Amino acid sequence: MDWISLLAVFFIIWWVVLFVSLPIGLRTQDDEEDVVLGTTSSAPRGPHMLRALIRTTVLTTIVFAIFYVLTRVLGYSIDDIPRIVPDFY
Repeated sequence: MDWISLLAVFFIIWWVVLFVSLPIGLRTQDDEEDVVLGTTSSAPRGPHMLRALIRTTVLTTIVFAIFYVLTRVLGYSIDDIPRIVPDFY
């Protein structure tokens, strides 16, 4: 894998982790009992995007490091999955 492929894998993992981690720690206006007039009570209390982006980048770096170790250092690939998963017959 060259560096462009690794960057593409990191980018894909980043987007998946972003959408998985967005609802984590989300507080709605209804939870805070401070609903702003003209908004839905289920709207987020405040835009915490910087915190979400930092959390996403850190989690993606951890997941990507695991992926990198499994594929580059240990040499596993998609063809090795049947040998990793135990047989349940």
